Amino acid sequence: MSLIPQDFIQELLGRVDIVEVVGRSVQLKKAGTNYKGLCPFHSEKSASFTVSPSKQFYHCFGCGAHGSAIGFLMEHSGMSFPDAVHELARDAGMELPRQEADEGEQRRAAEQRSHKARLREVLQQAEAFYRERLRASTRAIDYLKGRGLSGRSAARYGLGYAPDDWQGLAKVFPNYEADLLLQSGLVVARDAQGQTLEPAQAAGATVARRYDRLRDRITFPIRNSQGEIIGFGGRVLDRGEPKYINSPETELFHKGEELYGLFEARQAIQRHGQVLVVEGYLDVIALAQHGVEHAVATLGTACTPEHVRKLFRYCAQIVFSFDGDAAGRRAAARAMQAALPGLSDERSVKFLFLPAEHDPDSFVRALGADAFEREIARARPLSVFLLDHVGEGLALDTAEGRAQAIARSRELLASIPESALKGQILHDLAQRLRTPADELRAALALQGGRRGAASGTSSTGTAEGSRPGIGRSGGDGTQGSFARAKPAEPRMQRLSRPKVDHAHTAMRILLAHPALWRDISAAQHDLLVAHPSSVGELARWLESYLDEHAEPTPSSVWEALRAEGLLESAEALAPAELLERDASELQPDLRGALESIEMAWIKQRQQALAAEGLADPASRLEYQGLSLRLRELMRSLPRL
Repeated sequence: MSLIPQDFIQELLGRVDIVEVVGRSVQLKKAGTNYKGLCPFHSEKSASFTVSPSKQFYHCFGCGAHGSAIGFLMEHSGMSFPDAVHELARDAGMELPRQEADEGEQRRAAEQRSHKARLREVLQQAEAFYRERLRASTRAIDYLKGRGLSGRSAARYGLGYAPDDWQGLAKVFPNYEADLLLQSGLVVARDAQGQTLEPAQAAGATVARRYDRLRDRITFPIRNSQGEIIGFGGRVLDRGEPKYINSPETELFHKGEELYGLFEARQAIQRHGQVLVVEGYLDVIALAQHGVEHAVATLGTACTPEHVRKLFRYCAQIVFSFDGDAAGRRAAARAMQAALPGLSDERSVKFLFLPAEHDPDSFVRALGADAFEREIARARPLSVFLLDHVGEGLALDTAEGRAQAIARSRELLASIPESALKGQILHDLAQRLRTPADELRAALALQGGRRGAASGTSSTGTAEGSRPGIGRSGGDGTQGSFARAKPAEPRMQRLSRPKVDHAHTAMRILLAHPALWRDISAAQHDLLVAHPSSVGELARWLESYLDEHAEPTPSSVWEALRAEGLLESAEALAPAELLERDASELQPDLRGALESIEMAWIKQRQQALAAEGLADPASRLEYQGLSLRLRELMRSLPRL
């Protein structure tokens, strides 16, 4: 497999003028050292979209969109990473180098690419057949007309008709026995025992019977973000079960990651700064036909965190639409759980419950797009829905009811990244439960303490016998360096997690201004690299990266994070918002966050030492050293 070397990516980003790249799609005006314009990713009247030529980075302060020139082409033009790099390299007059893998790996990669290309070709041939059969079927056309769909809408979404024939696709594929038909999900295979063979099992298997998966159904081609067909959905015309059938999991189609209509809705989603998630194919098409073009649908499965992450790449607000019955509320609860890890102060999720007699399709046909947009505007914020969900069916005027609500909320709140939004939800929950916020925070943390005790750790979270070296290092503020040795196992790996908000604050600043890594003491360095969350992973990566790149730009850091698979973790901390602030302005915040983390660890370590009885001189000496450092930190924090 050919790979694009990271050194080339860094050089390319250094040569490319991001103002020119973005300026092809956005009208930019000079604003000091930067350029500003109307954000192409959401609808706005006043410019909040900035492009920095010095940082080679763009950022929208309205919807939070951000990235390098490569990222802009990927998000705005829908390009793949290799295509975006290839286009920029071509424009910069750079020849794209390759890192060649061994001959066997190259052969396997080429075979896999060829195989996937053949699968896509098979699906395209099937789509053409289904569309041709729709034109020939008066019954199927009458069904679509009865649902209020126009010929233009049917053509836009590529609707077709699978005839009522067990092997109708044999008219398109003379070799109906081909494994490709099974592997694409178009044909169902059963073995001699009558068991269905999954597409991944089809190659070379003994098949006793095979037949078309979709028969006498309206067909809906499912496309990926590049517009390629990866599967099909099918709906019965009359009564029958199941009402909908989707392609099975294949090499091309993974229903937990894909969304129906996303390819067609991308530009509308970016204009609105919002995406509407509905439950059916026909909901998407009917809404688009009536002017509500920013809707997508899940593919016969509950919304997943992968769905949420994909949608947040296109906009900052997701609105889920569900039926107002009990099943709809259960689906909404599952969607809420999937959305919680992706929340931030710049992102929002809402829930729309239509009247019981309507789904989005029937509502927009009966009452029109304006009425539907008004319903969207009244959608319930996730924070309100979460609190209602936590308290549902409980007597919150009793201690027992409030305790149950706290138990219900513990796992949900733990899923939300540290942010101002999480703090506000905690505040509102405390008010609803008539419980002081500090007591609620302590109650929500109790379960973690019990888990620690059960796993052999002390109540402070420090493992028995754990003797991290920070106390003996003196905490003397020794400055770390870019070349600091990377320990195979960080000295504080078994340290319990300090307050997440301080660790996130520190890492957020460091990702925006990596040069501040020099200002971290040895003790604080150890705390960061040993942090048991994504912060520790990012800190270890950043240290290694800075060993090789002394003065990186934000764009080069961003693309290096993408290459390492860490971009999602970094984006969750929202460091892009800090790029416009001077590093010197953020130094006090960084120092305060790091010293707060250090104080929390010192207190935990002292508790552990005290629990051991301070029986030997070394323990007493360490305790005294920690006390001196703690007093030093407590004197400095008020000034910060």
